Order: sequence, then structure tokens, then C-alpha cells
Amino acid sequence: MTFTWTTIRVRDLDQSLAFYHDLLGLPIQERFGPPGHEIAMLGPEEGTRLELIAAGEDLPSPPAPTLSLGFAPEDMGQLLAALEARAIPTRPMSPNPSLQFYFLDDPDGYTVQLVEYK
Repeated sequence: MTFTWTTIRVRDLDQSLAFYHDLLGLPIQERFGPPGHEIAMLGPEEGTRLELIAAGEDLPSPPAPTLSLGFAPEDMGQLLAALEARAIPTRPMSPNPSLQFYFLDDPDGYTVQLVEYK
């Protein structure tokens, strides 16, 4: 199996899993480690994964102001409706007529970029 990953440290692993797995739909491939030091790997079997490492309250705020995590959801309309239902604001931007971005913050303040190709 070959894959790459991006690692981010999170304050509350369960809260981050609710965001990345339950809301954005990233599959959980693994979750391991003792309480307070758990790690979760999310993403497809093959390809890029997101590694979440429980950091507790040691995480600065904002955690990484220059980091942006990008995703291209299969059903942007459904995802935007789910974000609105949870009162999670998005910041839309369209650099050209064939591309739409929506920026939002995850539970720890990391910038998440959703992209829709029109």
C-alpha cells in the first residue's frame, strides 16, 4: 500500500473526527494510541491521508495560520447544506467562472478549502 499524508495536531480528536469524518466524509482508516495521545488516519485506502494527532490544550491558536487543507467534495450542495445546518460559516471565492472555492475553519482553527469545478 502506498499513500502520502498530512499531519495536524488537534485539541479534541473526537471533535475533529466529527468534522473530518462525519461532516466532510473522510473514511477512518486507523485509530490507535492511548487516551490523550491518540492518532487517527483518515482518507482513502490509496492516496493522500490526513493524520490527526491528539495534542490536548498544548495547541496554539490559531494552530498554523499559513496551512490550508484542500478537499473536492463529490456533492458540494449537500455539504454546504450540512455546514449551514451546523451554523459553520463559509467564505466563498470564485477566481473564474469554472471554479468555486469555499473557505471555512475546522474546530481547531485550521483553514479548510473546499473546491468545486463547474
